Amino acid sequence: MELQGRRILLGVTGGIAAYKAATLCRAFIRAGADVQVVMTAAACRLVTPATMQALSGKPVFTDMWDDRVPDNMGHIELSRDRELIVIAPATADFLAKLATGLADDLLSTLCLARECPLTVAPAMNRQMWESPATQRNIATLRVDGVGVLGPASGDQACREVGMGRMLEPEEILAEVVAALGAKPLAGKRVVVTAGPTFEPIDTVRGITNLSSGKMGFAVAQAVAEAGAAVTLVSGPVSLPTPAGVERQDVLTAREMYDAVLVRATGADVFIGVAAVADYHVVNRKGHKIKKTNGPPRIELAENPDILAAVAALANPPFCVGFAAETENLRDYAQAKRKKKRIPLLAANLAQDAFGRDDNALTLLDDSGETVLPRGPKIVLARQLVAHIAKMLPQ
Repeated sequence: MELQGRRILLGVTGGIAAYKAATLCRAFIRAGADVQVVMTAAACRLVTPATMQALSGKPVFTDMWDDRVPDNMGHIELSRDRELIVIAPATADFLAKLATGLADDLLSTLCLARECPLTVAPAMNRQMWESPATQRNIATLRVDGVGVLGPASGDQACREVGMGRMLEPEEILAEVVAALGAKPLAGKRVVVTAGPTFEPIDTVRGITNLSSGKMGFAVAQAVAEAGAAVTLVSGPVSLPTPAGVERQDVLTAREMYDAVLVRATGADVFIGVAAVADYHVVNRKGHKIKKTNGPPRIELAENPDILAAVAALANPPFCVGFAAETENLRDYAQAKRKKKRIPLLAANLAQDAFGRDDNALTLLDDSGETVLPRGPKIVLARQLVAHIAKMLPQ
């Protein structure tokens, strides 16, 4: 009963995946949620309102002018007592409406007039998903703070295979539970680092690594979901900022060090996920190095250790480190944790993590180790946050 008493509006649009909305509605009800269903006219061609009414135990609304709502104000009243709107499936057409503010039916209008968060689960043909128009709309929705769940890659009703398949109902349920569940870090201030750093050699070249920032951004999202005030200090990546997260972009390890030290004072938790360069170039050139004089001589010096510096503060936050190794994972990671005197370290194999959407983590603390099996990075991030919450002083 993870959603006991939580109030959800389930919007169903006219994609073939609408049949999954029945299973999703049932899953919400079984989890204890109060579910109000609103359907588009196209959705009613695929799943009947009678089916959704039987599953939800509530009248289903499809018409802007339904006189069962006082003053025919369904587009306002239906969402006023809801904590979350979930659109599943969300077709390309409906995503376009949301992105442009078009409101020509009950569901699109109540989304525009809502006061609660909105989450969409896209479902469409792979070419529709990959089209520039749909990707522009998705980018706009993310900037507007709309949660986007999926899609996944797999078999499609059109007998093609690719991205665009709606997440399974149990996956959407897990995301909603995370969004509406307990807030174990409520009132906490958390600083997270993410991505690579870039150390210039000249004005066009530099030293960096293959970190995509996906794990760090997932951790920032999970921390925000847990109720904390989050500051994300990120190296150069091309990722949207998670909703509710304050972001500071930096380039070099020194810039990240300076940004973190300012923000770590007074923070409750510091999570260093970033793959920070160990060295910077001492003889950096202010112009592009030409090949006329042969290979350049590059002099390196160590960068400051951000995690160690935060852990050494007079009143340090609870420090969590990450170790990306290529071999001897546990031995190297445990040695790093003890050297830096931090209570918790998450270790992973770099070759199995950098750039990927999934990962596997081994959490090391004074009580031993906890293995988090391979899964989506956001799932692992939530498990990590739950582990941190249990370790914090109450």
